[in-house]
Amino acid sequence: MQPLLLKQFTATSCIGTGVAAILQGLLEQRSGLARCGFETVDIDTHVGEVAGVDEVRLPQELHKYECRNNRLAELALRQDGSFAAVQETASRLGRRRVGVFLGTSTAGILQTELAYRERDPSSGALPAGFEYGSTHNSFSVADYVRKRCRLEGPAVAVSCACASSAKAFGSARRMIEAGVIDAAVVGGVDSLCLTTLYGFHSLQLTSSRPCRPFDAARDGISIGEAAAFALLERVPQARDDDSVLLLGIGESSDAYHISAPHPEGLGARRAMQAALSAALLEPGDIDYINLHGTGTPSNDRAESQAVTSVFGPTTPCSSTKGATGHTLGAAGALEAIISALALENDLMPGGVAATNIDPMLTALYLKDNRRTTVRRVLSNSFGFGGTNCSLIFGRTG
Repeated sequence: MQPLLLKQFTATSCIGTGVAAILQGLLEQRSGLARCGFETVDIDTHVGEVAGVDEVRLPQELHKYECRNNRLAELALRQDGSFAAVQETASRLGRRRVGVFLGTSTAGILQTELAYRERDPSSGALPAGFEYGSTHNSFSVADYVRKRCRLEGPAVAVSCACASSAKAFGSARRMIEAGVIDAAVVGGVDSLCLTTLYGFHSLQLTSSRPCRPFDAARDGISIGEAAAFALLERVPQARDDDSVLLLGIGESSDAYHISAPHPEGLGARRAMQAALSAALLEPGDIDYINLHGTGTPSNDRAESQAVTSVFGPTTPCSSTKGATGHTLGAAGALEAIISALALENDLMPGGVAATNIDPMLTALYLKDNRRTTVRRVLSNSFGFGGTNCSLIFGRTG
């Protein structure tokens, strides 16, 4: 594939609003996970809730999109000059030449959960003001961002569980290579809701403690929320030597089980190999791997086996979900931005909360930050049903 330029990027999660705050949280190896106090949820678990989402107000003309997910998207768009960067690109290339490709899983389902509390006691009808299409619908956030940024190119919502926003990069890349568009707002937004929290709890996948990926005592995930955006363009002839490029994308589907990875990490291995092939790179060219690393026994075991089968036991890797929680449909985009920050700052983030690495996991897992030259990073995202995506980012210099 032809490399693409990350012209601008931003992220907002429980460890910070905007990339400077995210970076500071990584440098401090600080977790944003806290005991769950979200809404009416009564579960013994920790979550990664973003502060200030409920105070965000959407523009009046877009009021019908009012829901937690779109407020989170709006909060992120206000960071790091993101909205202005999109406007500059749209003015330069034409609004029809800029697309929107966003991943999400539960989208604005919280709005439906709230509406159910207000059903008519006799008929059971939902309140008249409830807007399913512009809130709960998976396309809502892509439609909102497109209208908010006044773009006229194609808008796509990708919803394939926890690989959603990583695979959004693949969708955007294909549209750019096909000549349909010249640039794309790519990313993911997923917000907390009762369905997610109670759903993962019913599967016995949530931990009562902050999640501990790759730890010998790991016992489940911590659910978080996040919004992350990147502005992708073709690489110009004249560019900054420290620009971050998207070099490779690998996608696969092992369809082994609806909620468990292939025990040998078959789909994960194929996705990583496909990304390396697309980028014309060898395993030894990757300096650091941002793992999917959810903190469940089976996921970490399968991913470790897959990583070792491709890279051997010497490529440093870690999961940043101990800091941010598992942000589900936004995880791929959030960790893509973390990978870009790792490249810009020569940082391999240590895995927050992992104190005793499982000796049965053969991948070289970093407990502590490592400051060293980082030229290429691979980021993994794997979802329910065996949908897998690996992204490779690198610096131009």
